[in-house]
Amino acid sequence: MNRPMGFGPAGPDDDDDGGGGDRGDGDRRDRDEQPGDGANPFAALFGGAGDPEALAQALQAAGAGPVDAAQVTAMMSQVQRMLATPGDGGPVNWDLAIEIARQVVSEHGDASVSASEERAVAEALRLADTWLDDHTSLPAAGARALAWSRAEWVEGTRPVWRRLVEPVAESVGNAMTEAMTQQAPPELAAQLGGPLGAMLGGSAQQMMRQVGGSVFGMQVGQAVGTLATEVVSGTEIGLPLVEAGSVVLLPAGVAAFGEGLDVPADEVRLYLALREAARSRLFAHVPWLAGWLLGAVEDYARGITIDTSRIEAALREADPSDPAGLQQALSSGLFEPERTPAQQAALDRLETALALLEGWVEVVTDASASALPHASALRETVRRRRAIGGPAEQTFSALVGLELRPRRMRDAAALWQVIERSRGVEGRDGVWSHPDLMPTADDLDDPMGYAERRADADATSADVDAAIERLLSGEDASGDDA
Repeated sequence: MNRPMGFGPAGPDDDDDGGGGDRGDGDRRDRDEQPGDGANPFAALFGGAGDPEALAQALQAAGAGPVDAAQVTAMMSQVQRMLATPGDGGPVNWDLAIEIARQVVSEHGDASVSASEERAVAEALRLADTWLDDHTSLPAAGARALAWSRAEWVEGTRPVWRRLVEPVAESVGNAMTEAMTQQAPPELAAQLGGPLGAMLGGSAQQMMRQVGGSVFGMQVGQAVGTLATEVVSGTEIGLPLVEAGSVVLLPAGVAAFGEGLDVPADEVRLYLALREAARSRLFAHVPWLAGWLLGAVEDYARGITIDTSRIEAALREADPSDPAGLQQALSSGLFEPERTPAQQAALDRLETALALLEGWVEVVTDASASALPHASALRETVRRRRAIGGPAEQTFSALVGLELRPRRMRDAAALWQVIERSRGVEGRDGVWSHPDLMPTADDLDDPMGYAERRADADATSADVDAAIERLLSGEDASGDDA
């Protein structure tokens, strides 16, 4: 089950490994004899000490209504697990995130890649590069062909996820810390500022930040793990998630993509290899592209501000006896801020760039795959995955409030075809030479107009170059010698 903010019913093993440690009778008597335990049952939530029944009674006395001690135990176990999982002090507990992501892919089934699958992927990517050579002026990337399991994809994409997620995690973590500290019941606040805070090795703010990092780590783990169960390659979502010099296919994802299509597995693999190898050429030979795309996501995320009053209101209204309800409250749009004009402009540019990238990939792939019997059906399957909002959109919406869907891929493909007809393959691919040459959203609305505008711009540029040449050669504007 997806738990976006990390709250939910405890698993069957949570009572054993929830961070409470050995709970022998002697230890229990020692804790019971410590003064103040009964008066501060909230200590149990974070420290493992105290009685869930006492905590439930305290919550009832505070007006929470009927409270089930078993649910309190489940919540205690989850919070203790978060505190017990070490992190590096950053806004996301990445150890916890990767652990959960690997659990997600394991639950979906994730066998190791076999030697025969590695050979099949290598052969498909080699053949894809051969076919692409005739339909693009960009040379092969010279990348290593890799066949990854889903767990390997989780590990291999971790550095890029860290770069993309941490800016917004910092904002969310600060907001959660402020809201949860302000809304803590008096009994818990007193403990956080006194013995419990000392026992946990830091201030209330530090502890809340640790909890926030773990909560976000759980969310990241769920999102990335779910994405890993659905992607077919390293760059399917349009961003360079794998290290440079590698081109990746996931045999399990490729097999899932082909289910129900009545298309031979080899043909499905080759078609997806063509798309991945085409993206690999772009990222390898358009130096500004990868950094520009990742930077755009980072800039968007850094501009996010969180309305802490919405979090505080949710915490006031949430039923502490219902962890599932608390999960729903914390994941129901609390971290979806209104976009500023600057953010909306950045988002528009990013969506246009992703559409142009995927449109170019489609045009080049279609030309290269013309010999495949089911190329049209495979292309439509890719388009449907994009149109209905696939795993990438859900993941980025959950992690950075960003819908990452190239909505105008068809328009972009039509534009690249117009450019190719007017300029040829080299002229089409030459548009990628500089970001200033890239078409805009307005150009997607009017592909023929883009070709005319570029022709006018080229003519103007040629006139300027000629005038400069005349000046440098000593001629005046009339052509007479100076």
